[in-house]
Amino acid sequence: MNTDFIGKGFAFPLQINSRGGIQESRQEQKIKESILIILGTQHGERVMRPNFGCNLKSLVFEPNNTTTANLARHYVQEALTTWEPRIILEEVMVKNDNNAGRLMIDIRYRIKSTNEPQNMVYPFYLEQQ
Repeated sequence: MNTDFIGKGFAFPLQINSRGGIQESRQEQKIKESILIILGTQHGERVMRPNFGCNLKSLVFEPNNTTTANLARHYVQEALTTWEPRIILEEVMVKNDNNAGRLMIDIRYRIKSTNEPQNMVYPFYLEQQ
């Protein structure tokens, strides 16, 4: 099956390939990179698109508790359903990791065009108090 319609572009983070050019990423990898960009961009960070991104960074100084985990889950769901049209978001689970001061965000989704299930874990670090 031809999946070029999923997309291709510069790899994120920007890398140089073996020929000295800019490394490209394609298909499923490009979607994962897009998710990383969405989750790592705070609302208001992009001047021409102030609503782009996710409000996760607003939780950096919050306590590592159930309320913060629920807010993180809500922010991730809202951002991905708004900004990543190539996927169907199936589930977002957030687990507290108190020892490391982080939230482990488990994202499960399906690529619309191929109906292929994917998942990724996004660690979100909270400021230790």
